[in-house]
Amino acid sequence: MSHLQRRLRHLSQTVDRRGRTAPWSLHRLSPAVRRLDAAVSARTDALRLGGGADTALRGLSRAADHSVLWAGAATTLAATGARGRRAAVRGVVTLLGASAVSNLVAKPLLGGARPASSGRDTLRRLSSPPSSGSFPSGHSASATAFVLGVATEWPLAGAALAPVAAAVAYSRLHVGVHWFSDVIGGIAIGAGAAALGRVVVPPRPRRHDLPPPGPPVHLPALPDGDGLVVVVNPSSGAQKGGGDRFDDALRAALPRVRVRTLAPHDDVTRVVADAVAAGARAVGVVGGDGTVGTVAAAARAHDVPLVVLPGGTLNHFARSLHLDDDETDPVEAVATAVRAGTGVAVDVAELEVGEGDARERRTVLNTFALGAYPALVARREQLEGRLGKWAAALVAAGSVLPGADTLPVRTLPDDPGGTGGSARHDVWSVFAGIGRYAPRGPVPVERRRLDDGVLDVRSVLAERRHSRSRTLVRTALGTVGSRVAASVPRARSWLATDAREVERLRLAVLDGTLVAHDGETVEARGNGEVPVTLTLRRGALHVYVPVDADRSGQR
Repeated sequence: MSHLQRRLRHLSQTVDRRGRTAPWSLHRLSPAVRRLDAAVSARTDALRLGGGADTALRGLSRAADHSVLWAGAATTLAATGARGRRAAVRGVVTLLGASAVSNLVAKPLLGGARPASSGRDTLRRLSSPPSSGSFPSGHSASATAFVLGVATEWPLAGAALAPVAAAVAYSRLHVGVHWFSDVIGGIAIGAGAAALGRVVVPPRPRRHDLPPPGPPVHLPALPDGDGLVVVVNPSSGAQKGGGDRFDDALRAALPRVRVRTLAPHDDVTRVVADAVAAGARAVGVVGGDGTVGTVAAAARAHDVPLVVLPGGTLNHFARSLHLDDDETDPVEAVATAVRAGTGVAVDVAELEVGEGDARERRTVLNTFALGAYPALVARREQLEGRLGKWAAALVAAGSVLPGADTLPVRTLPDDPGGTGGSARHDVWSVFAGIGRYAPRGPVPVERRRLDDGVLDVRSVLAERRHSRSRTLVRTALGTVGSRVAASVPRARSWLATDAREVERLRLAVLDGTLVAHDGETVEARGNGEVPVTLTLRRGALHVYVPVDADRSGQR
């Protein structure tokens, strides 16, 4: 009998007596797995990598205990910015899921005994070997889950961490505390947790993977920016420094652009009108969503296309145009579109609050809201950088709804989404998005298109028992869970939310009610009830954005 055969027999018959005996140990159920594990263990034990490598692998294995190594990696990622924070959060959540499956489900059922360590070199042994069941390798599951979770949000960061994860998985073989099947099982559990996470909470698409946010249109090509006037609101952008951050870059990219910085008492509508009268063929804006909405209304009134640069704090409209993300230089993107004359036609809405001489008219680019929704959004956006959008929405709902007041709202008869007659409701909030928003719950977060041709209306009803709790459940379900629940009649009737898609929304609210739109508010003024009307205008605004001809037809 050869030395290798004797070694295989020794390893297959001699096992460390530490570790619980699981009901369905893989080595009991499958002699083939037992023989494979013994063969791989013999080969691994025969490797001589040197004392330095042995010490390094043993130290790495210890560093991954209790996921300390991955906690450090997550902290480092989070310090790099918004994308790093998203990657860190997804990595940690995925790791926690894989760890729970490994330690609470797989080990009690399949654990089995660990390999014998008596024949290992001293430098390769752990001073305190684990005593839990062998299958699966929790270190391998956690390493795989964390790295694949990170890669879901940030592929390059995941690729950089992959060799570390592979080394952690191998180290468990090298120090002799796991069989080969344990490591493979752990990797499978980690990969499964990452795959499930992608389904439940899809990653944010990268800009170059997205088609244009609306149907492409041909716009005036303005070489060097000749004929473009950009209006800058210097008070926008508490977090981003307003328009100054773009000024030099904009003049370098488009030397003939004219920049008009607003004074405190300037009338934006008059500034745009004067620019068009002086020969402007397009108007641009550096500011937040409120400023962008005002300039967009003036651009529509004078039938000129719009250029948007994200100079505000949150920049929802610029983000929907794919001009405010981690991968885009907004000035270069806009300059490219202006020089080439490429753009898209996007939907907007016209908001009317009140009637007669007291009527207020606004152009809405993103959202309209009544009640608690603006406070929900403000709280969610404070948290989403640390928690991610879904978790932040849930925490925001849990913190805002308990202290919210109900709002009486009457659906007016000519609202096509209503019941055909006047209906009065008590609500916590009413939301209307210009286009479809996700997730499909009471706290929508973002949209992917600007040409859906609908107002996405969500109402959180206060008329049912425990409506606050029901709203929290609906928020926790997210998009996938909400779709499943909505398909079940009893579940659908229990949820305290109402969702519909219309082209016109007409409501009546009490005098003094604040109507929010694009981060701004307007007070409803009138005697008793005040009519509020939101009307969709399809493709009513043309905006300069880069358009890839190969992707322009994709939805």
